[in-house]
Amino acid sequence: MKFFLPLTACAVLLFGCSNMTKTSSIQPPHAEKKPFTMEEHGHLRIDNYYWMRDDQRQNKDVIDYLTAENHYKEAQFDAYNALQKILFQELTSRLDQNESSAPYFWNDHWYYSRYQSGEEYPILARKKNLDSTEEIILNVNERAQGNEFYGLGDTSVSPNSQLLAFTEDTLSRRIYTIFFKDLKNSKYLKDKIEGVEGNIIWANDNQHIFYIAKDPQTLLGFQVFRHKLGTQQSEDVLVFEEKDDTYYLELGKTLDQSLITLSHNSTITSEVSILDANQPLSSFSPILPRTEGHEYTFEKEGDDFYILTNWQAKNYRLMKVAANQANNQQSWKEVIPHDDNVLIEDYLILKDYLVYQTRENGLNHIKVRPLDDSQEFELPFDDAAYVASLEINTLQNTEKLRIAYSSPTTPESIFEYSLGTPASESLTQTRRLLKQDNVLGGFKSDAYQTERLFITARDGAQVPVTLVYRKNLFNKDGKNPLYQYGYGSYGYTIEPHFSSSIISLLDRGFVYATAHIRGSDMLGRHWYDDGRILNKKNSFNDFIDVTQSLTARGYADKNKVVASGGSAGGLLMGAIINQSPEQYFAVASHVPFVDVVTTMLDESIPLTTNEYDEWGNPNNKIYYDYMLSYSPYDQIKAQDYPHLLVTTGLHDSQVQYFEPAKWVAKLREYKTDDNLLLFETDMEAGHGGKSGRYRRYQDTAKEYAFFLGLLGFDK
Repeated sequence: MKFFLPLTACAVLLFGCSNMTKTSSIQPPHAEKKPFTMEEHGHLRIDNYYWMRDDQRQNKDVIDYLTAENHYKEAQFDAYNALQKILFQELTSRLDQNESSAPYFWNDHWYYSRYQSGEEYPILARKKNLDSTEEIILNVNERAQGNEFYGLGDTSVSPNSQLLAFTEDTLSRRIYTIFFKDLKNSKYLKDKIEGVEGNIIWANDNQHIFYIAKDPQTLLGFQVFRHKLGTQQSEDVLVFEEKDDTYYLELGKTLDQSLITLSHNSTITSEVSILDANQPLSSFSPILPRTEGHEYTFEKEGDDFYILTNWQAKNYRLMKVAANQANNQQSWKEVIPHDDNVLIEDYLILKDYLVYQTRENGLNHIKVRPLDDSQEFELPFDDAAYVASLEINTLQNTEKLRIAYSSPTTPESIFEYSLGTPASESLTQTRRLLKQDNVLGGFKSDAYQTERLFITARDGAQVPVTLVYRKNLFNKDGKNPLYQYGYGSYGYTIEPHFSSSIISLLDRGFVYATAHIRGSDMLGRHWYDDGRILNKKNSFNDFIDVTQSLTARGYADKNKVVASGGSAGGLLMGAIINQSPEQYFAVASHVPFVDVVTTMLDESIPLTTNEYDEWGNPNNKIYYDYMLSYSPYDQIKAQDYPHLLVTTGLHDSQVQYFEPAKWVAKLREYKTDDNLLLFETDMEAGHGGKSGRYRRYQDTAKEYAFFLGLLGFDK
């Protein structure tokens, strides 16, 4: 085992020394080596663990190996089961057992969800008026009964409010089945549609729905079908088929309910097709045919379309055009111009207002522009770091606006603003708090401090970092443990939001850092482009440079740095421990994408072809060479590695279980240390881990127990 301080120093350490060492009598599983040769661009690779891939999840040798790893993990974790139970109790005790959402009005009902004490899943309900009798439209606990995993996908009430369509997944493979319920008599219809994406849309005739069918091998949603109630799935009509397997499909509906939308999205290109919701037997037609590199979305207001586009605008601009002229870009008129320093993220058209959300210098801004061209104004937010976004706004003909807000020290809050007419009083004087998550256990916001830093990366880039810690346990003296989290892919930004879970770390003296590394949209679209394809290594360098800077500035003890990431963030973890293992005491890598080259060369693996614009297509040598140079699986070397906890789900649809399984086997072969390497496969779960409001905290408690146990905490 790697010790950073002599044993005699243990007694004076603030947090104690690790006693979660590998039990000598318990040996890790030995994975058999079966050489498999791959050649690309004249380059040979030998994969000794390729045999672990079993698309059917039935191969005895594979299942036996995964089971042996689970047993080894359980044996090594035995000393910390008590700590995990303490943490699980802490994490779940902060939840309000009777939590409910802020009701929203749609058509003729107020809709909301609520939990009942001790139940894992919500109850979906509605009322005619807020003080009238509740009508339960779906008790998800009843639907989940008897299933080890249960995932509720989309729920959609018909326009006449009499029928409910919903999707559910009981395998955790993100392959859904559609069911229908008659809300007049609470009876389920016989209609059942299998093998679909999670989202569904009603036509306005209350008789037809549209859904997306999945390819069972690649798991890509590639066909749009129309289903008529009372008929068999075999009779459903194919209305659209996506021929380009680099695109995802998604169905939606305009705020005024007049159009059904079909979005076609690849990494850097998009297209939107529309269909008259009152004419479900008609066909989808594109607003503007796709052009490589052009991304756009639209919102409808009356006879006009508002189009958010990156056409001659890297950070997007907002345009307006008559709906019947939308396919002519020369007819588009600029409403909000492009700004190199401002990313336009979202927008909403109300009857008298354009509301739009931007990101400037990494922080959200929400601005309100009256449609009569009077002075626009901005909502003020006071925290050093926060996330603000447009919430559920179901009506267009309204002057009410809902905003969601949270910060690392402010629980999720829903505010409603009464905008009135453009000439009315200031927006900030009409704000009303509708709902704030209730955090139990004596949580007090002012006991914690949020900081926002910019750290200079090795190439001079300024990387935003959000920090939060408990004030009375932090002195910036270099003694605190550090938990660092990152993602950095797909333009997805890890927001500085509130998490009740991390209180368990903060109250034990941790500094919690979110590194907003390149590959996200945190500083605009250039920040994303600087962390993808041939710039991907910037993401890894940023994360490591943040770690080094935080410890150098006294925010944390360099010997007590732990890091965590999942999926593409798991790739991040794999890259940093190959590159700078000495920087990290322990690392958790969840459902990690670590066998980058092999996966991206195999189009039969789910969701591969959609990723070419993110990682590169390794059939092209320049991308092959670059990806190979950082691929965590390919870059394992004989060196010391940190303590490692690796998790996966057997039925993961996003990152197949065999990637982390192979990675762990190869790490065991090469690593030169005695640090713990624990690997757990959830035989029932997929990419998102366990289902259920409480059960999902088992995974968090496990990770925290791993880190805390290694650092010497026993409670």
